[in-house]
Amino acid sequence: MYDRLPYFYITGGDPILHPDFWPLLELLAIKRIPFTLMGNPFHLTDEVCQRLKLLGCEKYQLSIDGLEQTHDWFRKPGSFQTTLEKIATINRAGIRSVVMTTVSGTNIHEVPGIIDAVVNAGVNVYAFARYCPTSEAKDTGMAPREYRHLLEVCDARFKAYEAAGYDTYFNRKDHLWTLYQYETGAFKIPEDAQPGMIYGGCNCGNCHMTILPTGDVYACRRVQISRVGNVFEDRLADLWVAELEQYRQYDKFKKCSKCELLPWCRGCPAVASGARGDFYGVDPQCWKEKNDITGEALI
Repeated sequence: MYDRLPYFYITGGDPILHPDFWPLLELLAIKRIPFTLMGNPFHLTDEVCQRLKLLGCEKYQLSIDGLEQTHDWFRKPGSFQTTLEKIATINRAGIRSVVMTTVSGTNIHEVPGIIDAVVNAGVNVYAFARYCPTSEAKDTGMAPREYRHLLEVCDARFKAYEAAGYDTYFNRKDHLWTLYQYETGAFKIPEDAQPGMIYGGCNCGNCHMTILPTGDVYACRRVQISRVGNVFEDRLADLWVAELEQYRQYDKFKKCSKCELLPWCRGCPAVASGARGDFYGVDPQCWKEKNDITGEALI
């Protein structure tokens, strides 16, 4: 469709444990469709990773959500060390190793230490994103300025490792990085930017969708209220053109629509949705208070 090559991110649980896992990968290989796996470290061996590479796996993403005590509390005892060890296993197969951290008030002060641990373990890519509340507890435990301070600390650490010649790529995944870099001068609004155009920021509604094992299709896997259809009942093309349009109404953003960074940022609507039940609501960690061009208050 649209003459574009799709890209799959396959996750779970641990997708390797699904009985149709290897047949699915063989089908992707026949179709020459590239993919990334987002799973656990526990079933990775040199043989498994070599097979994954042969079938077209480009990246394998692991999670580290704290230093050893915190991470093992989140996951299970021994998980932290096993995850670090399996980075080398992934690398040996020629697959790019990725570590992702989900940041909340529980582990925000441990993120710099996580960076040190994964860089020293030889990870190819590191990134973090914020926790999306999914339960009755809607507070992520991070004040806006506290989160900005984390970005400042991590930015300095990333640059120090880059200057020292380390190979790890630091993916500044959270779109609030754009706001931080705008303030520090690392990002500038292009002079040729066209009004009404979207150049970056959250890709919900314009780049991806999520398909669950039930066939249910979601605009974003982190937005629980974003179900738009089912692959066994609907054409994906129809869902993309019609149902997903409700996630492309950029003038509905309560705060971002007034901000000069709307075409490049918009924070994380998934976090806003989890915290307040409103996809277009205020990102709870955004610290920006006014439009620096017009002077208009954002909230």
